[in-house]
Amino acid sequence: MATYRELLNQVKSEIDEIGSPDLHDRLAAGDRPLLLDCREQDEWDEGHLPGAIHISRGNLEARIESVIPDKSREVIVYCAAGARSAFVAKSLHELGYADVTSMSGGFSEWKHNGYAFETPRALSPEQRARYSRHILIPEVGEVGQQKLLDARVLLIGAGGLGSPSSLYLAAAGVGTLGIIDADIVDDSNLQRQIVHSTNTLGEPKVLSAKKAIEALNPDVTVVPYEERLTSENVERILADGWDVIVDGADNFPTRYLVNDASVWHDIPVVHGSIYRFEGQVTVFRPHVGPCYRCLYPTPPPPELAPSCAEGGVLGVLPGIVGSLQASEALKLILGAGETLTGRLLLFDALYTTFDEVAVKKDPGCPVCGDAPTISEYIDYVEFCQGPVHV
Repeated sequence: MATYRELLNQVKSEIDEIGSPDLHDRLAAGDRPLLLDCREQDEWDEGHLPGAIHISRGNLEARIESVIPDKSREVIVYCAAGARSAFVAKSLHELGYADVTSMSGGFSEWKHNGYAFETPRALSPEQRARYSRHILIPEVGEVGQQKLLDARVLLIGAGGLGSPSSLYLAAAGVGTLGIIDADIVDDSNLQRQIVHSTNTLGEPKVLSAKKAIEALNPDVTVVPYEERLTSENVERILADGWDVIVDGADNFPTRYLVNDASVWHDIPVVHGSIYRFEGQVTVFRPHVGPCYRCLYPTPPPPELAPSCAEGGVLGVLPGIVGSLQASEALKLILGAGETLTGRLLLFDALYTTFDEVAVKKDPGCPVCGDAPTISEYIDYVEFCQGPVHV
């Protein structure tokens, strides 16, 4: 029977290897092979190659095809010293992966040579359990989950759209949620505003939402702003530092104010709107795609812009639209997938249809165009006579 050393030598004779200096030079030159760390979790936590993904040797066969579905992609595997990675490389070849190399010397040699490595902030055991389904997703993983925990999302409104958005962002582990709303919880809200309850009737919506969110996930800090967003307070609120704005307002003055502020502060906005059975969702990314004014250059007359309080809304509709907004916000934080930038998604709940309309950046836009003509905030007060009831 062969010894372990004999088996290792045999395996190494059947696979390709690369030394850490050669790999370092390739990466420095801009090559981007997929780096696979096959060590145990505690080893990964102590440091790993920048950009590497992690699948421990014991989980390899169960997870590899979901993490790396493209079997033609170049994969370079490493472990601590180059032994486990050799066996992993052979296993990957047997699973049909065509271009697999093992890094000889492993992470120990890489670190000894003084090359850069990353040391992630480790999730606690409780966080690993809570976010385990995220950690299993290659586009999220522990690194992505840490991004979510570090992220700061500002929600405009704690009503129909803000309710599902805030709850799903909190459940996902977005570390800080700011909520702006001047309204109080009313009986008529409870048909759709699921972050509130009969126990919080008469309370400010931001405090009601704060209670529900912090009860759902203690990892989340809620920053309440019990006020209406205006040109007088927008700079103060944005000065608290936000990565993404989720716009759940139901009035045009607030939407234009949010848009202009987001362009000038370079903050992406996930926009949503609802009316009766119909909803819309899109993403406005400053300097990347169109802004709200590219889509709607000027506010419509008040009589052509009824609110939900005037026209009604199907109770489940904001749940669908608000959840889509939360999904777009998470993708922006993670840098994963393709967002709705430049695309307006239209949903009709009455007929259960989704349609998409392309939205192009307007070179003549007065805020984000080639020659902007608006450089200060405008309050369209004539369109904003009452409290927000989204």
